[in-house]
Amino acid sequence: MNKLIITRWNGSVITLLQSGKETVQIDIEPEQNHSVLGNIYIGKVSNIVKNINAAFVDIGNGQTGYLSLNDAGIHYADDRPYDGKLRQGDEIVVQVEREAVKTKAPVLTGNLNITGRYFVLTTGKKQIGFSSKITDQDWKREMKSYLESVKEDGFGMIVRTNAPNGTMEELELELELLKDSLKKILDSAKHRTCYSLLYSSAPSYLTGLRDSLKSSLEAVITDEPDIYEAIRAYLTRYQPEDSELLTWYEDELLPLGKLYRIEKTMEEALGKRVWLKSGGYLVIEPTEALAVIDVNTGKYSGKKALRDTIMKVNLEAAGEIGHQLRLRNLSGIIIIDFIDMETEEDRRILVERLEEILSGDPVKTTVVEITKLNLVEVTRKKIRKPLYEQASQMKEKVSP
Repeated sequence: MNKLIITRWNGSVITLLQSGKETVQIDIEPEQNHSVLGNIYIGKVSNIVKNINAAFVDIGNGQTGYLSLNDAGIHYADDRPYDGKLRQGDEIVVQVEREAVKTKAPVLTGNLNITGRYFVLTTGKKQIGFSSKITDQDWKREMKSYLESVKEDGFGMIVRTNAPNGTMEELELELELLKDSLKKILDSAKHRTCYSLLYSSAPSYLTGLRDSLKSSLEAVITDEPDIYEAIRAYLTRYQPEDSELLTWYEDELLPLGKLYRIEKTMEEALGKRVWLKSGGYLVIEPTEALAVIDVNTGKYSGKKALRDTIMKVNLEAAGEIGHQLRLRNLSGIIIIDFIDMETEEDRRILVERLEEILSGDPVKTTVVEITKLNLVEVTRKKIRKPLYEQASQMKEKVSP
């Protein structure tokens, strides 16, 4: 069972997802610099760069985002049909699909997505899709038949992993709320000025609550009065069945941050070296281009043969790597240098184990291949900033 721990720390709101005694995910959101991920704006095309097939779109407040010209879901703010030719000065409705990463601008899309606990409504692909983690084929057939009967032409639907755990009443209610939200966004764009914020994504502590697997949470704990009220209001409207999970914590002698060892947890989550129980260790080096993870035998002193020793450390490392990718929110290209193995069979077993571990990550993560240099290449979808960047941004805000 999992717990969401939400409090303030060093001028930011920090959310920890705990599974048992282990922290599996951390999100940091500065008070004065909220994430724009998921926000929908009326933007103005400031520049078109044909050699990279992209447009740069000004969304206000000095922010310019990157929009691929292959994006077929573009909406003009005045609702005229898109003719396939974007021009400088055009005012269009865009959503922040990926946050800015250091020198890279945020990625924008005209394919608007409104996300709930059970569904995503999208103006891009107009089909009905299902999360790959939903395996009940009979349920999928019944749900697809129902969705086809209520679907409208202007959007598609993606059925999220949580949907089979919801009642039909809960699913119908959320679908109506999402449809209403999407229609209001597109209608309001016709009457709003350029750079208007049409839709603001929820803070990360609420999206963490929304995205948690139903029935997997045993408590949502906070010691901040305003956050408590925001969560209570959210649960009352969107997840009333979970209202009893919300817990107010108050102890002057032992603050919530101390109880859950936030300082120590952050120190470990940002550290370069991670020790394994066997005595081996990982060295994790994130860069702007990719992240590199090196596996070492370290202090391992087992009495097994060398081949067995290497396999034991590599398999343990695979489990810890799965944990660290989610904890640190490492994404993009990830190169893993496991300890070299001599046989093809051992490499196959390791890759299969790594694939099994990574399949449990809520963010799409794929084992691509073992290169000729025996490096394992993994990709993880980029959504939020990695934890080290979130922490760096927090330090900038609190520094004098």
